[in-house]
Amino acid sequence: MYLNVHSQYSLRYGTMSIPKLIEEALALGITQLVLTDINNSTGLMEFMRACEETGIKPIGGIEFRRNKKLLYIGIAKNKEGMKELNDFLTWHNLEQKELPDSAPEMQHAYIIYPFGYVEALKINEYLGIHFEELSLLYQQELSRIKDKLLVLQPVFVADKLDYRLHEYLRGIDLNALLTMVTPEDKCRKTDMFLRPGELESRFHKYAFILDNTRNLMNTCVMDYPKGRINLNRRTFTGKKDDDKALLYKLAMEGLVYRYGKNNQVALNKVKAELKVIDELDFCAYFLITWDIIRYSMSKGYYHVGRGSGANSTVAYCLQITDVDPIELDLYFERFLNAERSSPPDFDIDYSWDEREDVQDYIFKRYGKAHTALLGTMSTFKDRSVIREIGKVMGLPKAEIDSFTDRGQMPGNQQHPTFRKIMAAYAMMADMPNQRSIHAGGVLISEEPITYYTALDLPPKGMPTVQWDMYEAEKIGFDKYDILSQRGIGHIKEAVRLVEENLGQKIDVHQVKTFMKDPQLNARLQTGNTIGCFYIESPAMRQLLSKLRCENYLTLVAASSIIRPGVAQSGMMKTYIQSYHNPKNVKYLHPVMEQTLGDTFGVMVYQEDVIKICIHYAGMDGTDADILRRGMSGKYRSRTEFDRLVEKFMEGAKALGRPEETTKEVWRQVSSFAGYSFSKAHSASFAVESYQSLYLKTYFPREFMVAVLNNYGGFYTRWLYLHELKKAGAEIHLPCVNHSLETVSIQGIIAYLGFIGILGLENKFIRLIPEERKLNGDYLGLEDLLKRTGIGLEQVVILIRIGAFRFTGKSKKVLLWEVYSLLGTKSRQVQRTELFEVPAKHYELPVLLNTRLEDAYHELELLGFPLSLSMFDLLQTSYRGELRTADLNQHLGKTVKMVGQYVCEKTVQMKNNKKMWFGTFLDVDGNFFDTTHFPTSTPLYPFRGTGCYLILGKVVSDFGFPSIEVMRFAKLPIVGNPVMA
Repeated sequence: MYLNVHSQYSLRYGTMSIPKLIEEALALGITQLVLTDINNSTGLMEFMRACEETGIKPIGGIEFRRNKKLLYIGIAKNKEGMKELNDFLTWHNLEQKELPDSAPEMQHAYIIYPFGYVEALKINEYLGIHFEELSLLYQQELSRIKDKLLVLQPVFVADKLDYRLHEYLRGIDLNALLTMVTPEDKCRKTDMFLRPGELESRFHKYAFILDNTRNLMNTCVMDYPKGRINLNRRTFTGKKDDDKALLYKLAMEGLVYRYGKNNQVALNKVKAELKVIDELDFCAYFLITWDIIRYSMSKGYYHVGRGSGANSTVAYCLQITDVDPIELDLYFERFLNAERSSPPDFDIDYSWDEREDVQDYIFKRYGKAHTALLGTMSTFKDRSVIREIGKVMGLPKAEIDSFTDRGQMPGNQQHPTFRKIMAAYAMMADMPNQRSIHAGGVLISEEPITYYTALDLPPKGMPTVQWDMYEAEKIGFDKYDILSQRGIGHIKEAVRLVEENLGQKIDVHQVKTFMKDPQLNARLQTGNTIGCFYIESPAMRQLLSKLRCENYLTLVAASSIIRPGVAQSGMMKTYIQSYHNPKNVKYLHPVMEQTLGDTFGVMVYQEDVIKICIHYAGMDGTDADILRRGMSGKYRSRTEFDRLVEKFMEGAKALGRPEETTKEVWRQVSSFAGYSFSKAHSASFAVESYQSLYLKTYFPREFMVAVLNNYGGFYTRWLYLHELKKAGAEIHLPCVNHSLETVSIQGIIAYLGFIGILGLENKFIRLIPEERKLNGDYLGLEDLLKRTGIGLEQVVILIRIGAFRFTGKSKKVLLWEVYSLLGTKSRQVQRTELFEVPAKHYELPVLLNTRLEDAYHELELLGFPLSLSMFDLLQTSYRGELRTADLNQHLGKTVKMVGQYVCEKTVQMKNNKKMWFGTFLDVDGNFFDTTHFPTSTPLYPFRGTGCYLILGKVVSDFGFPSIEVMRFAKLPIVGNPVMA
């Protein structure tokens, strides 16, 4: 009888999860119900799976609302009907059209209007009436609508407590106080499952309405296939045999390209992988990925293939990845095996400005009806929930802040308002909050995707499913991850700039040559890697220096042990010690030395878990990978996982391994697996790091300009300009006659672009260089005003940043002129004149700008000074007792240093206290690092950008010096002369 049931996916409205909804229905003896979430079908497939397990008959539908008003409810007769409803909602979402007052005619779905709808009803349309509305039928002639009346008993909440949660959700959704939420904004208090027999009792005078409802529900059968089925594009060529033959042909051609003609080891591995790929029906998956790569390479796009897919030699041969699995001893089973329940995973990275074109190709190549981006579901989390609840309760900000302060939480435990908030928080935590878009997942379906979901249109402008990757996997979809990262943009643009500026063409794919280059490895060893992907952060530069890393394999290991889990477990320190003293390493067992000898007995990668399971306990690769996944919490069933643990122990015993050694081996394996990193992933990152290193080493100026123009690096903009200057570039402020939108370089001369000027509108960022390109350099201020139509406020920004310095006039004179030309209002100078009328000239007093004034203009408009350094702005001339280069000569001593703030990192300690790591530049422009322990620095120490006086002890860790801070203060700078 329940035609209108809602789950939590009726966002900020429904309160029950799908499992709770089913549990409530079961407890009340309900045998069939219709899930009709508001303007979405997110929970449909999850609902059907849950019903299958309990014997309840599931029926799918959607409730359609416009501006909070119920228009009608759609109920699917079958799978085709669900597609009709999804298609209808999808069209309006994608076309951004409002839902109409009436639904279109549907062949396989019913439409139910709320009682009071006055239009003529089509054959598939009905009226729903709530028991509170039955009085409206009194003494009415019902013959016209008797067969069209249905019971409409909405379900939004489970009970009275749930109703209170519903009110909080409505308040949050409407950004209104609880007292301001009107009855129209929320559901009825009775919108829940009723006690057995209660609904029938309320409709006992109108038994035909009950019969109508029962009969309609009986005609609905959700004829979807049961369980997880393969819903992906099943063939690439149209025939599976042809797919198999094509993949074999491409793999063999790629084998020659990658390994030459007579590599028997590689041939055997490729053939073995092809057999598994075919048996598991993944030929089309590989071919579609190859097709995407083929398209992007034809467009000249550079890609990085990573993820567990880099464990596949076939993927390497198809140029999906650039990591050689044979060279790195990578296990194919980590990517694909006969027992793997989750789909394989290729992560393909592109430059941020090329990814959308690749996605557009996928949509056009495989059809919009069969292609969609993957969604995500954000949930109510942590302190933000407390803040939201406090706001709808009308609490003052100070009180809300005290409730979200972890330090004050113990004292708040007895506060009645806090306890009320926490009770609501406990119910709301992890509840779906809003739908969004996955970072890069794309689905390519054999059937139209709207059989399984309606589609949204997020800001990216591409159709997006209404559920996330976990639901996609359960339903039966494999995703293609088409991702973007700024590091690839750095590489791509640097290559272009080198060709433009120096006339040299570079092939950045010659990575194996780069790995043998002594200059690159020397740079790696010193941690001089600013701007280079994945190896530029302070922690990574420190690790490279501590390891004195000088080769690819060590860099691959460094990319994994830098991960928080490995570092915090102490394994990173053990690895560094063993790296420098390999002869002192004590292995638990000879097998550990044989399998983990290259990492000195330390498990560094996820693949190491598989190795130990295979070589120490005699397990096969498939079971080993399942066990690895289980240890990271991804097992299909606890029973199966326990069976494999037992198999590990029995296998070790059968091979004669000592029991105590086996226990310790298992302890290390199980403690490591949960936070391990794929070696293939690390190797992919290391390949890209070498490409960046090559460009930074041999073309440092072009590389740093590329980093600046692609943004997204670890550091703020001024530091990359500092690196550009160190590379020998002569950096100039923006100029209307030289600057482009972005930073440009000719020879060693670099001009900042207009895009970095705060407050300058996009229109003029583009127009000024475009107009100059078409009609030549600007003759002066008035010429620019006439040719661009720029207004007063915008041109004043350009004057203050120094963009008219080619005129030889000071900023003050130019400001005088612009106010003479434009007055105090933002009017435009006439663009076309019949006659050139000479401008009037006035004799002005000498108006000069100082470098200090210029520096303050730059601080305001760029965020950093270029005319002077931050050291030049200090009130004091003191620059510290020593520089970075002297630190190793003062180990153990207390010293004073002056440093310019670069960045910081906060770390939560096990005792709940915080410590901080800082990175600074000395006056010579060299980096040094600081550590701030809570004993000496109990409060947050940093006070924003600028220079700091630092008192501390010089310490060294594996030859890397740093300062343990005792006292710390920000130094004042000279005042703005204009303000003075």
